Order: sequence, then C-alpha cells, then structure tokens
Amino acid sequence: MTDSPLRRWVGGALIGAALVGLVTALVAVLHLSLPPRGLLVLYLLAVLPVAIRWGAGPAALVSGLSVATFVLVIAPPQSEGPALVAFAVFVATAVVVDRLAAGLRRGARRSRELADEASALRRVAMLAAQEAPATELFEGVSREVGLICDADIAGLERYEPGAAAAVVIGGWSRVPQRLPIGTRFTLDGISVARDVLRTGGPIRVADYTSSDGALATEARELGIRSSIGCPVIVDRHLWGAIVVSSRRTKPFPADTEARILRFTELVAIAVTNAEARAEVRRNADEQAALRRVATLAARGGADPSPVFRAVADHVGGLLGADCTSVLRFESDGTATYLAVDGWRDTQRRRPGARWHPETPSVIERVLRTGRSARLDFAGPGQPPRPSPSLDGEDITSTVASPIVVESRLWGSIGVAARSGPLPPDTEERLVAFTEVVATAIANTESRAQLAASRARVIAAADATRRRVERDLHDGAQQRLVSLALELRNVQAEVPEELPGLSVDLGRLAADVTTVLDELRELSRGIHPAILSEGGLGPALRTLARRSPVPVDLTVRLDHRYGDAVEVAAYYVASEALTNTVKHADATHAELVVEEHDGELRLMVRDDGVGGAAAAGGTGLTGLYDRVEALGGTILVSSPAGDGTRIEVALPLAPP
Repeated sequence: MTDSPLRRWVGGALIGAALVGLVTALVAVLHLSLPPRGLLVLYLLAVLPVAIRWGAGPAALVSGLSVATFVLVIAPPQSEGPALVAFAVFVATAVVVDRLAAGLRRGARRSRELADEASALRRVAMLAAQEAPATELFEGVSREVGLICDADIAGLERYEPGAAAAVVIGGWSRVPQRLPIGTRFTLDGISVARDVLRTGGPIRVADYTSSDGALATEARELGIRSSIGCPVIVDRHLWGAIVVSSRRTKPFPADTEARILRFTELVAIAVTNAEARAEVRRNADEQAALRRVATLAARGGADPSPVFRAVADHVGGLLGADCTSVLRFESDGTATYLAVDGWRDTQRRRPGARWHPETPSVIERVLRTGRSARLDFAGPGQPPRPSPSLDGEDITSTVASPIVVESRLWGSIGVAARSGPLPPDTEERLVAFTEVVATAIANTESRAQLAASRARVIAAADATRRRVERDLHDGAQQRLVSLALELRNVQAEVPEELPGLSVDLGRLAADVTTVLDELRELSRGIHPAILSEGGLGPALRTLARRSPVPVDLTVRLDHRYGDAVEVAAYYVASEALTNTVKHADATHAELVVEEHDGELRLMVRDDGVGGAAAAGGTGLTGLYDRVEALGGTILVSSPAGDGTRIEVALPLAPP
C-alpha cells in the first residue's frame, strides 16, 4: 500500500464507519425475526473490506466500532461478554486477512513487474534480432532499463581502450536533462563507471553531495541523488556498464541490480553479434580493398604512384583513421611523402615533400627499429606530447608499419586518429597493406631492371651491328673495291692476242663487283650506314625506294633523335615492309613517321591478306621486345583479308 499512515487510518475509519452503519441497518431488520447473538457475525462484512484495503489497524478500529454499535443499538447490555469474544475474533480475522491481502498484493505487483520486464526484454531482443543500428539498440536498452527500474535517467556507457575514459553510447531520461550521446568523461573521483570497472560487479552510489570528480559534478548539476551501475561483459571482457540514476531521496529497491543484470546479458549478446557482423563486413571491405590495390600493383607499370594513392585512400576508412601517409625513406635519413589523405597541413605533406622524422614520432621509430610502432597521446600538456610536425592536427593516436622490399627497409605507411586511440589490431591490419605496397615496389623495380637489361642488350646488339657494318665498310668492302679496280687495270693491259685471258679477267672483275654489291646489301641489313650518317628520314626514304611494293612515305621530322630511338623506328619499318613483301601479298603500303606529344610515332600499313601474328615467324616478337625495351608501345591490327596495320610510339630521349 502506498498511502501515508494518516490517510490510511482516516480512510479506513471513514469507510469502516459507513460499512458499520449499513450492517447495523441490516442487523436491525433481521433482529425482528432472528436471535441477536447470531447476527453479530455479520459485522465481519464491515471489518473484512477495511482489513483488505486499509490494513489490520483500521480494521481493528472498525471491529471495536462494530461491537460497540451492536451492544448499544442491537443487543441488551447482558451481551457484553459475547461481544468481547466477537471483538477478539474480529481483530484476529482482520490481522489474518491483512496478511493474506498484503501477500496477494505483493504477488500481483511482482507478477506485473515480471510481465513488464519480460516485455521489455522481448522488445530489446527484437531490436537485436532485427540487426537494428547500434544507436537505436543502445537507446532502446537505456529506455527499457530506465522504465523498469523507475529511474529518472538511464544510460549505456562503453569503456575506451586502456580504460582511461568512458563514452555515453545510449541514453534515456524522463526529465529534460541527460548526458548527450558521445559524451566522454574520464574515470576519476566518485564514479559508478569507475567503480564498476574496478570491481567488475554491480555498484550502488547512494549520495553525490560530497563527492569529487568530473562525473560527480555532472551528477549534482543534473540533480542526481543516487545511482546504480552494472557491468556489461562481452567475451569475458568488461565492455561497458548500464547506469540508472534517480533524483528522488528514496533509494532504489534491493533487487534493482539483479533486474539490470538481466538486461546486461542481452546487451552482451547483441554487442557480440553486432561486433561479429561488423567484423565480417570489415574483413570483406578490407579484402576488397586489398584486391583492388593488389590488382593495381599487378597491372602497374614503371610508376607505382597509383598504388600509393589507392592505399592512402582506402587505409584510413578501413582502420578508423582520420589521416594516412605513405612515405619513402631516403639515404640521408629523411622521408619523402608519396601519397597522403586527411591531413590539414597539405603543404607540409604534399606528395614529393621531404621531412626529417622527429622524436617522438612513429615514423622515426620505424626508421630506427624497422618494426611497427604506436604512439597514443593522452592530451594537451600530458606526456607523451605529439611532435611539432603534428601541431594543429589534434592527433590523439598514431600507428606506422614498415615497407620492406627484398629485406630492405624502403619506407612506411602511417595512420593517425583525432578521436581517441586507434584500434588495438591496427598494426597487424596495416601490415597487409605494407606487403602489397612492397610487392608493387618490387615489381616496379624488377620491371625497371628488366627493361634496363633489355635496353642494354639491344643497345649492345646495335653497337655490334654498327661495328660490324663499319668493319665491313672500312675493311672487306674497300679491299674488294681495290681488287675489282686492279682486275680491270690488268684486263686493260692484256695483249690483244690473248682475248681469252681478257674475257676471264673481265668475268672475275664482274664477280668481285657482284660480291661487293652483295656485301653492301648485307651491310645495310646489319646496320644501314645512311641511318648513322643522315638520320632516320633519309634512311626511311632509302628503305621505301628499295621496296618491291610501292610505298607512300610521309616524314614529319625536324631533327635527329637518340640512336636507340632511330634504330628502333628503322627496324620496325624495315621488318614491317619485309613482312609486306614476303607474306602480305600486298599491292600498296603506307609509311608515316612523325613527332607528337613527346613521342616518335610510326605507322606502317598495307592492303594485303592480313592475319599477321607474333608466333607466325613474321619477326613481330623481336619488334615487341625492341619497342618495349625503350618504354614504348606497339599495336598490331591484322584482321584476315583486311591488311595489316602496325602503330608504334617511342618516348623521346635527348639525342
């Protein structure tokens, strides 16, 4: 019963008096035909309702009033003895009925509480089963707990890594004031969250009047008088706490902690499921990002910068970081920014900018130790303090991992956060991206080394060709020319009476001239002298003029180019025209060479049968090798029955 004692007595007495009056009227009517003693028991009709509703005390008062009324109004004075017995029976009955009624009321109240609690648990379970957003779930838990516990304010708080502070992630209030979602408070002074963290069990704070600490001050400002907190255990780790608070002087019931704990178990299950789903999504996103970056690394050419930019773009969001940087370590101890994302000072950290790693910084630790490093900053003015290069960035946590290329410390990937520490597994997850970057760099270096090796081989072959051509020109060709002249001279001096000898010498001179022409043709195939002496334009004109298939030649060149470029362009044209003559069955060919956008571009096409393939013995494989060794591109289009078209682009280098 919730009425005050005075109201209970007054209410019971008034209702009891009215009931006594009604029963007396009934007894007076029945007294006309029944003996009076048997009618005394009817006064229980007045006593029992009062006992049930207002308790044994008011019922005892009504019992006395009933007996007195019966003696004075109904029965003669000689019935006082039985009346006293009846009074005792009435009082005893009232006490028994009061106890029974109180038990029934407690049972009914408990049944309502259990039903309400079950309904609340069911609503929370539905939110969890429906995979509701975390904010909605935590708000729902706070509301249901607050209503069940008859609290004024209820909230769900999560401990930050390191347990130095807690964050409000869900809240409810029946009053206008409450802690906003996202409020972060340190665990100092009197604090329910701090004591729950310290003990690992339920905690009750009965008074904040003389307590110190930020949370106690906040509680006094909100008018809170008492609070109860219960731990939320997730995977055997203290994850957070549910806290209910009251602004009333009356304390919470003794079973409040047990009721809250039933909700914490459900919250723990929901959090475990939500974190499992988030982990699955996070892993899927991470693997997708790694695949995209790995694809870039596999397709990448001589420039790995797209891989660096992709890493900077993806890493921050996946690891919960606000800033990302990819750096290369230089031999002088500095680091060069290759790609950045999220930094406020874009001038200091622009790609290509150099920076000398400071102490303390995670990049300096990676450079010094070759291992992953982490620095969490407690706050302004508290050790460890961020390095000067982080001024104005409001960084609270940094992590970096090394990029190791073929056992060599090449650089580092660093991430930073502005709102609390980075997750504990950041270093481990960052390693996956450093490995992809290392692979991209190794591939790029291997491609560069291979291209340089191929270029050296081709350059050596070209130099050998030029040397052989020069040796032939300066040696064998000159001797053959001299021999032919001598034979002609000798033929001219042969007497007329020896005509047969003159004819033989003439035949020998002609044979020597034929050998000389063949040697000159061979020399031009090895390396045309006109290419070295006159350049690409004259060499191509000679090539077109000597072709059995008519060639339309267009040359748009203003100056000489590097030997490697000119030789490559000449041999592409020569091989293409040779294929036209030998395989294409063409009646016409076109050759165009020009300089455009820093490239030497060459196009050869014919109207032959087409169907050219690199594996068909047409020499295209060698052309591919020669062009790609210079960093150029070659495109061959040869549909059957529609001729062949070869397009080459060679990057220009200083001659």
